[in-house]
Amino acid sequence: METDEAQRVLPFQLQFDKPVASQIKIAEWNPEKDLLAMVTEDSKILLHRFNWQRLWTVSPGKSITSLCWRPDGKAIAVGLEDGTVSLHDVENGKLLRSLKSHGVAVVSLNWEEDGQMNKDEQGSISTYEDRTPHYFPPPPRVPRMPGLVSGDTGFIDDSEDSFRELSNSSQQRFNILCSGDKDGFICFSIFGIFSIGKINIHNFFVPTLLMDTKAECRLQNASVHKVALSKDLCHLIVICSGELSEDRKESENRSMTQHGVRGLHCTVLDTSIFWKRKNELHQVAQQASNIEELVEVIRASLSVMHKQWSDAMHTFHEKFDSLSNLIIDNGLDSCPQEEFLSLLGGARTSPAVHQFLVNSLGEVGVKRVSKAVCGAGKELQLIVLNHLQPAAEIIAFRMGELRGLSRWRARYQGIGLDEALINNATEKAGMILIQVERFIRVLSTVVQQFSNFFNWLLKCIKLLMSEPSDHHLLPYNSELVVIFLKFLYDQDPVKQLLEASEADDHIEVGLETMQRVKELVQFGGFSDFEYLQRTLAKEFQQVESSFKEAFRMPFTTISRKILCGDLLPLCPLPPSSASLSSTIPMSVSYYKSQHMLLDYISFQIPDGSFSGVSNCIGIVRGFMHDSISVKRGYTSLEAVLLCVPGGYCCADLSLYKESQIVLLLNETTATSESSGNASMMIVQVNDLPFVSISRSTGLNYWKLHQLEDSVFHLQMENEKVRSIPHSVIAPLAVSSSRGVACVFAARKRALVYILEEDEDEVSDAE
Repeated sequence: METDEAQRVLPFQLQFDKPVASQIKIAEWNPEKDLLAMVTEDSKILLHRFNWQRLWTVSPGKSITSLCWRPDGKAIAVGLEDGTVSLHDVENGKLLRSLKSHGVAVVSLNWEEDGQMNKDEQGSISTYEDRTPHYFPPPPRVPRMPGLVSGDTGFIDDSEDSFRELSNSSQQRFNILCSGDKDGFICFSIFGIFSIGKINIHNFFVPTLLMDTKAECRLQNASVHKVALSKDLCHLIVICSGELSEDRKESENRSMTQHGVRGLHCTVLDTSIFWKRKNELHQVAQQASNIEELVEVIRASLSVMHKQWSDAMHTFHEKFDSLSNLIIDNGLDSCPQEEFLSLLGGARTSPAVHQFLVNSLGEVGVKRVSKAVCGAGKELQLIVLNHLQPAAEIIAFRMGELRGLSRWRARYQGIGLDEALINNATEKAGMILIQVERFIRVLSTVVQQFSNFFNWLLKCIKLLMSEPSDHHLLPYNSELVVIFLKFLYDQDPVKQLLEASEADDHIEVGLETMQRVKELVQFGGFSDFEYLQRTLAKEFQQVESSFKEAFRMPFTTISRKILCGDLLPLCPLPPSSASLSSTIPMSVSYYKSQHMLLDYISFQIPDGSFSGVSNCIGIVRGFMHDSISVKRGYTSLEAVLLCVPGGYCCADLSLYKESQIVLLLNETTATSESSGNASMMIVQVNDLPFVSISRSTGLNYWKLHQLEDSVFHLQMENEKVRSIPHSVIAPLAVSSSRGVACVFAARKRALVYILEEDEDEVSDAE
């Protein structure tokens, strides 16, 4: 007997038994590399190689509630408790982008890419070429200047090359990032950075089949637990918990709502719009996502410029405002400008000006203020030339591309690319270029005026300090000094152009000038002739508003085209624990079967859900195919109930490779969390006795209840099983591409197994 057991080939080989610093609550294998991302209880992200070498650790500062990899394995999406989805670089964990799509915790993430090559209407391979690099240098990045904290805008600093890789979506296959929150909202974003849809599962109604009655079912107080987009992007399966209500229309003017018990449900959403319009969506997302990134560059540039100039002018006023007090102390009725004009025209100083220039300001003070103001002016000019202006130019070009697409109404109107909105945004993009050119001219003039004023003061101070105070100064007749004292001494046109004030301030422009501008812009075909009255900051606000309005239309249009295909009540949830559904092991995956995708939904049935069912796992397949698909020969809805062997309970489960499921089982005889043994089992799903079940929907009609009399009992000796000398906890992370599993023991240990003796494949990966 011992000989037979020794000769038995174990389905798993233990590779590592390693300690972990803190208990792990989430774990996901990289789809392309030998990397394991883990989230600890204190919300730190750890990235390890297969040999357990730690690459980096990142702490977002907020509670992490979900995790998933980009399909190419180069970025990782992290769902946070406050509803933010952040993208991190696989190389160093740096923040690439943050997207606030939800208002509450993001509990599930799924990132899928189109597995088929894009083809045009003639059937030939269609590739999208981004023409921007042919006409422009690489796009500018967020300026690195004092006062801007790296990551404030959701971008990394410009020393990282991964930002450009993330934004270079033209080199990526079309992909969709799905996120679900605990309030029942599901969001979609292309490339993980361009929001393209948002739906609420409470708003979906599913027709029911009841005798002589028209009725609809919908979920109330629902919370999403798992989202899984099919590999062809046509269906999204959502496992959620909530109360199923039924609205019956008894007559034309009378309806009755009947509420059911809270339970675990599964819905399938029709997302075929992503597949049908993937070429159009790819092109729009490419342009729009890059525009949004460049808008962030402009916003950060304006913020940095405003702070740089405000700091410089604070230094100026800190020194020169003291002259007003000196004038008052000396009993004079003049103002600083008049005193400086008297010094300039009469070459004679009053006691207040003499004291200010010689004692308060001095030669060193003038040089320091001059360096601060003129240096800030040069910094602003560099920011405009290296960041602000290039970003505005590329935005204008990309809006022109979108304008051309919007005129192809047959293809692009269906995804919400509105020609009128795009035209308006294109005009605003042109106006920001005009305002940038205007700002450069104003800034150059102001800096020149300040420089001339400081040079004059410096000469005056040198003469006053080298000769008696009652001696006449040499005349210094300068028109620039007069202009400066009259217009710039107590005014700041640069700050006015940069400051985004809430007040309705505008730049005064003569009526004659306005009339001339109106004639010119009408001659040019534009509608906006009030741009001269707006500051650069207000122009940017209008540009940003027009972009949001234009890109909101595709978002709204796609959201309306995501429909509910079916609803499957899985099992009632015991009322004893309101949060029980969040701890139920569950998994959703898609396999290819006879040239079609077949979905598998696995979950543990809570004890007490059905009177005749205990310690069972439910597996449902073929759910995403509706009744029309079934008539065309697709798989009908099938299910099976698996009874876990006596003395064990399911800690976690995961679908693995083609039609296999891995179960993580704990002995129930353990007296404490750290004692007892566990087992890992592989079940061949194709060998299970699936039973076809009804697709009709009705209130409190739990379809799996039909299988109470045909439960399939798993046997430890009949399945592939490996014993684990510890009790274990979730998560169970399984890599389908590399045949590797990682389970976590209760004593803060990570057990890494190779499944089905695929160690050669994994060794190559190292």
